[in-house]
Amino acid sequence: MRRRTLRGAERTPLDEHPDVLICGASFAGLAVARELAGSGADVLVVDRYEIGERATSACAAPTPWLHAMGVERAIRQEIPYMAFHTPHGSARFRLPWSWSSFDYRELCRALWEQTDARFEIATVTSPGAAPEARDPAGRLRPAGRAAGVADGETPVSTDRGALRAPLVVDALGWRRVLAPGPNVQPPDAAISRGLEVHPHGGGTDLDIWIDRSLVRSGYAWSVPADGEQRVGVGSYEPRDHVKEPTRELARRLDVDAVRYQGNWFPHRLRAATEDGVFFAGDSAGHCFPLSGEGIRTAFYFGIACGRELRAVVRGEASRDDALARYDAFSAAHAPAFARALAVQRAIPRIPPRALTALLGLMGRERLCRRAFSWYLEQAHPRFASAG
Repeated sequence: MRRRTLRGAERTPLDEHPDVLICGASFAGLAVARELAGSGADVLVVDRYEIGERATSACAAPTPWLHAMGVERAIRQEIPYMAFHTPHGSARFRLPWSWSSFDYRELCRALWEQTDARFEIATVTSPGAAPEARDPAGRLRPAGRAAGVADGETPVSTDRGALRAPLVVDALGWRRVLAPGPNVQPPDAAISRGLEVHPHGGGTDLDIWIDRSLVRSGYAWSVPADGEQRVGVGSYEPRDHVKEPTRELARRLDVDAVRYQGNWFPHRLRAATEDGVFFAGDSAGHCFPLSGEGIRTAFYFGIACGRELRAVVRGEASRDDALARYDAFSAAHAPAFARALAVQRAIPRIPPRALTALLGLMGRERLCRRAFSWYLEQAHPRFASAG
């Protein structure tokens, strides 16, 4: 596939002053832009790649969320069962809701079609220096075109020049590019790592392996996607490499280790606002611990962020009000994230035979329904239509 990212002379300078600047065009950034459709704001989305050009995660999500977001055309296979495996046994669960594997490019396109934003290819490098907010006559320039904004503009540096907007969203992923000061990076950050391969294959279940011969602290998976298998390994410990374990899992499943895709993903919440910037998705730690699931949470918190921005654009709230409410909304989920993180830390310490017995208990219908209903409730798809 030929990359569509701008190169050379095509990378002309940018000098943009939108009402809302969204940095990052994957799940969280597109969810924010989608929520702002019809608001009347001039919304600019920037990303280093064309929309949908480069997959950023393993592509499976709860089916109800894909329908709630209007992107069901991207579904490749619906998966109603999960199977958990240890060296001492297996347990298969019929879930109260289903997973679906999907096509990343098609899903991003489906989200983008629901926006009325503009898009530019640019690599966001850092927070920018604050520009002088004065007109040519020396008078202070209005802070922004959005009705409720009176707090000035936030500058952003890119490889195509400086951008600025009264409302800025960092949806660029775990690097948290627009945060002030140095960020803690792997392997010292509270972050996990994952890698998967995409051989031809199939199946009916979303298979999970908890096997310390593969990964000391983490899990492995195989997700069917209508003629393709997404086979991979994730480690909660960023110092542990996952390439060889992924190859070993492919060998055990008798599939080819081809078409690699990998990334880091956070497992701890971070502040959702900082220095006037809204953070959504992985940049705010909106990736659920234990499962490492970040797609539905990117949708969920992206929608919440978009609604706060919409209130500012409409003149119903100030930027400071929106920052405070969105930060409080994100922080309110800390107890659930903390519980999941506690289980994430506990599982590697449970003896394998005891863990197998616990998984067997979880396979009972009542316990399975209760556990997975709680899990979905932490970022429920009803939120997509509740605003």
